[in-house]
Amino acid sequence: MARQGNLFDVPPGAGNGVGPHLALPPRQLRDWQQRLAAFQAPLFAGEGPCQSQVSLFSHAVEGPEAVAEQLDPLRLQPQPLSFWRWPEAPQQGAALYFVLDRPPELEQPLLLYVGETGQADRRWKGEHDCKRYLAAYGEALVKAGLEGRPSIRFWLDAPGAIKPRRALEQALIRRWQPPFNKETRERWATPFTAEGDSV
Repeated sequence: MARQGNLFDVPPGAGNGVGPHLALPPRQLRDWQQRLAAFQAPLFAGEGPCQSQVSLFSHAVEGPEAVAEQLDPLRLQPQPLSFWRWPEAPQQGAALYFVLDRPPELEQPLLLYVGETGQADRRWKGEHDCKRYLAAYGEALVKAGLEGRPSIRFWLDAPGAIKPRRALEQALIRRWQPPFNKETRERWATPFTAEGDSV
C-alpha cells in the first residue's frame, strides 16, 4: 500500500518548512483542509454517540472514550491564541485544550490540536511545538491568499491527576484525529510540522 506523501517536501535542514522558498499552492492547502473537514464534520454535527457538554463529575464514573464522545469543543469559550499575554489568565489548573481554525471557505471549523495540562495559565507561555505549527500554518494561509481564524478553548473540568487526564487526551485524539498532534501527523501528511518534533 502506497503511503500518502506530504503536501510539500521539506529540503534537508529546512527546519519546520517555514521559509520564503516554500509556498503551498492555494488548491493544495484547501484540499488538505477539506479532507480534514470531511472527517471531522460528523463529529461537529453531533452524529454518533450523544454529544453534550460533560459535567464536572462525569469522568469519575465514565471511561475516557465515553467522555471524549460527549465533550463538544464548540461549547467551550473561544479565546485568541495570544490569551497567555493577558495580565491575568482566565483559566487556572488542570485542563484539556483545543486549537481550532474557522476557515471562512468551510461550513465548519477544523480541530487542529488537542492538548492537556496541569497548569492552564502557564502551558502556552513557553516553548510549544503547536505554536510553531500554527505559525507555519498561518504563514502558508497568507502566502496562499487564504484566511485563518484560529482560537483556543479550554475544558477546565479535566481530571487533576495526570494519568486520567492524559488518557482522556488520547481518547480525544483518537476520536478527532487532529493533524498537529504527533499521533496523527502521518495520516494527514501535515506540512506544518518538522521531522523529529514532539508535542
